[in-house]
Amino acid sequence: MSGTAAGLKDRLSDGLYGLGWGAVKRLPEPAAAALFRTLADQVWKRRGKSVLRLESNLARVVPDAGPDRLAELSRAGMRSYMRYWMESFRLPAWSRQRIKDSVHVADVHLLTEGLDAGKGVVLALPHLANWDLAGAWVTTELKVPFATVAERLKPETLYDRFVAYREGLGMEVLPHSGGAAFGTLARRLRAGGLVCLVADRDLSASGVEVSFFGSAARMPAGPALLAQQTGALLLPATLAYDGTPVMKARVHPAIDVPATGTRAERTAVMTQALADAFAAGIAEHPEDWHMLQRLWLDDLDPRGEPS
Repeated sequence: MSGTAAGLKDRLSDGLYGLGWGAVKRLPEPAAAALFRTLADQVWKRRGKSVLRLESNLARVVPDAGPDRLAELSRAGMRSYMRYWMESFRLPAWSRQRIKDSVHVADVHLLTEGLDAGKGVVLALPHLANWDLAGAWVTTELKVPFATVAERLKPETLYDRFVAYREGLGMEVLPHSGGAAFGTLARRLRAGGLVCLVADRDLSASGVEVSFFGSAARMPAGPALLAQQTGALLLPATLAYDGTPVMKARVHPAIDVPATGTRAERTAVMTQALADAFAAGIAEHPEDWHMLQRLWLDDLDPRGEPS
């Protein structure tokens, strides 16, 4: 793609997201929900690369599903994905009470007790349901600020929109690239703070290989390394929609740092435990897993990049 074409595409993407945050939040809620459900169905019917990749990923999660079941799951998956965007565009206009009422968290005491202990908590979750809404609930209901990281998007103006959006929900957002994020997160944890990381996909050279639904994938080492380096508690969390306006969340038991082994060996054990917790939540609600990219190693080209 030429520089001119790429620049035009970037400006178009930025403009569309800006339109979403500006216009969608002003629509009546039933109209917004119907619009995004229609968009989801239209995208699903086109059978584009993202939908086909979603079905391929879901086939690993539900290996006994036939073509009809996979098509049903992928359609539900696109509706779930578009619900995420509809809610995200409208979240800045929601009242604090609306945010509080829109999430129910099971076993939240594992999180609050961990924070009360003063050692810091790393909360790690996969791309399930609406992680931004979960974050807004933490800052609103629990009144706990937290730090997170965001991938640098192109154009830079679009990245800035996402940072401003998440900071408006009470999050401290650090760029994923540049190398400084880990040190900042570690400082927040040593001060007894909370770090929240979406951690089910890592294509970098530092990713940890795990067994995920029976095949090899890579997940980020960051959550396990932060817990080891700072003494913070590592808690997996999973999310799901259930057909109601209230998103359901669950905090899973803490993943302990192994007593023996090298740092790399301890990191591998902890990241595998994290992958197992993610898999349990995804298997219960596969349609809410918004993984429209390649994840498993045998789906990548020999260089470890999406093909």
